[in-house]
Amino acid sequence: MFRRNFLKLTSLASLGLNSNSFINEISHYLTLSFDDGFKKSCYKTAKIFEDYGLKASMNIIASGHLESFTNESEWMPKKLLGDFYDWNNLKSRGHEIMPHSWEHLNLTKIPIENAKNNIDKCLEYFNNNLDNFSQSDSIFNYPYNSSNKEIDEYLLKKVKAVRTAGRLVLKNNLSNKIPNEKKNLRLGTWGYGPDKSDAFVEKSINRFLKSDGGWLILTLHGLDNEGWGPLSSNYLDKLLNRLIKVNYLKIKTIGDVLI
Repeated sequence: MFRRNFLKLTSLASLGLNSNSFINEISHYLTLSFDDGFKKSCYKTAKIFEDYGLKASMNIIASGHLESFTNESEWMPKKLLGDFYDWNNLKSRGHEIMPHSWEHLNLTKIPIENAKNNIDKCLEYFNNNLDNFSQSDSIFNYPYNSSNKEIDEYLLKKVKAVRTAGRLVLKNNLSNKIPNEKKNLRLGTWGYGPDKSDAFVEKSINRFLKSDGGWLILTLHGLDNEGWGPLSSNYLDKLLNRLIKVNYLKIKTIGDVLI
């Protein structure tokens, strides 16, 4: 073995990566999908991703900034949420801004007509307030990652894909298959909380990198002390710095995978 390759192997081994890193073919896709729309966290997340030439994926509660928004919890106080000035600003910087419902209700726990109305209000607000929003190309990211067949069928007539709980779509698999078809997709995701999610993310990604490949989607929320299962900003920075060195991995938004 040439010394240069030996040094590359030992260096990657110290990062917890395997020798498949030298395969130029992309076999693994990773999406870190940030929910709810915490203003401070979203700007911080965007900056960290930009430092590595990456786009962040952010999913926004359409009414979170309005006076009428009442679905607050200890994990999601309204005062921490941004508005569509922020979302248009971040979108103009290249980041992905996608819908995360009208008012963050579990759509499977309300009457179906109410759930459909919630979806329609959300999409209408995005159509009217997010610059260059294309509903037919959008991904609807369910609150609580909770959906059912009827709601999925309703939404998939309107949007390109839905993101829902891994247990509903992936069963015992960690990751989605990299899709050949680019629409009418139910994508499974995994999340963790309410404590900090650094260890969960690290374990999930390391397991994924050792797998044969696919598309891992992890649901996250705010950074540091914001949101349910927050991720440490320092950890996110170090994680991306490590992962961009993996030749067989691409870190992409859902929308970019589905282009």
